[in-house]
Amino acid sequence: MIALRRSIKYWISMRPASHRPAPDHFLRRLLAIGFVAAALIVLWQALASLQAWLPWQDAAPRTVTPRGDLAADEKATIELFEKSRGSVVYISTAQLVQDVWTRNVFAVPRGTGSGFVWDDAGHVVTNYHVIAGASQATVKLADGRDYKAVLVGASPSHDIAVLRIAVAFRRPPPVPIGTSGDLRIGQKVFAIGNPFGLDWTLTTGIISALDRSLPAEDGGATIDHLIQTDAAINPGNSGGPLLDSAGRLIGINTAIYSPSGASAGIGFAVPVDTVMRVVPELIRTGRYVRPAVGIGADEQVNRQLAAQTGMAGVYVLEVEPGSSAAQAGLKAWRIGPDGLVPGDVIVEVEGRKVDSLSDLLARMDDFRVGDTVTLRLRRDNETREARVTLQPGI
Repeated sequence: MIALRRSIKYWISMRPASHRPAPDHFLRRLLAIGFVAAALIVLWQALASLQAWLPWQDAAPRTVTPRGDLAADEKATIELFEKSRGSVVYISTAQLVQDVWTRNVFAVPRGTGSGFVWDDAGHVVTNYHVIAGASQATVKLADGRDYKAVLVGASPSHDIAVLRIAVAFRRPPPVPIGTSGDLRIGQKVFAIGNPFGLDWTLTTGIISALDRSLPAEDGGATIDHLIQTDAAINPGNSGGPLLDSAGRLIGINTAIYSPSGASAGIGFAVPVDTVMRVVPELIRTGRYVRPAVGIGADEQVNRQLAAQTGMAGVYVLEVEPGSSAAQAGLKAWRIGPDGLVPGDVIVEVEGRKVDSLSDLLARMDDFRVGDTVTLRLRRDNETREARVTLQPGI
């Protein structure tokens, strides 16, 4: 091995200088350049950090850039909120619970919602589901005052409830009343409420659709004629007002459609025309009496008969003696010795189609007790019309 090494060294020493390996000058230059670049980066970072500690850094504050005047629609929205805010209230509910060991009764917070001042007598309108199941409710005004509320009346089928508070002085202004029969899709709307407990929140949007229907949460009657809007409505907005661009009440925010439980751009409001029919009745009598014609019907039986006969409508299963339906000559379906004996089927009310019992109830809500309406009836493949005067229903 030693002899081999000596032979290699002798062979290298005997080669010409031009054939010997040259030093790697390129690699050395590359390493030098990299070292200088790294040093410059470290120095730059050090200078940037040093600037924050220099005394002259805080000597000259930034100049505010003039904004200019607000846009016309911004001014209108601000004015609408400032005028309407005082009419909106924050509602918190509680449920009385008794301790099984001590027999002491205490209040457990149950939920929150919104509402609005209806009149100068202290009536506050909200959703029925906001106060359903609660033992007590507290109404907070926009100026911070709290009042215990009493329940005046409720209509679960319309998801409307009326509370009353005793305000001795500086009464909040009632919300201006508008109409909903002339609303148009695309019209701008404003919602004020208390979503997730964030009080007096304003959201805006448009009317997305009209005359929607939603089944009640408890499986009760369908809520009809609803306004659909994309204004952000979240839990806590329920019972708050939906306003038009003039600041008038056009609906009560009542529900949302969302898989997550938060706003998905599909919200619903009870139209103010329905509110105007229901709320005065609740204030006067404590309950809403639906107009009726004096017939008996059942939704499940109605579906079975419609499937069997192939004819949609409301099948009259009973005619109350002395009722408007009896006076108009309506005939009920019955079971005879030979099977089912056909009676009348209500297919239209004042020219509007009726396919189910919920449709009929919705059509009745468009009128008042004492109004006279025209019913289109089908019996034994024949069509006729009957004029009936609406009477108090259930």
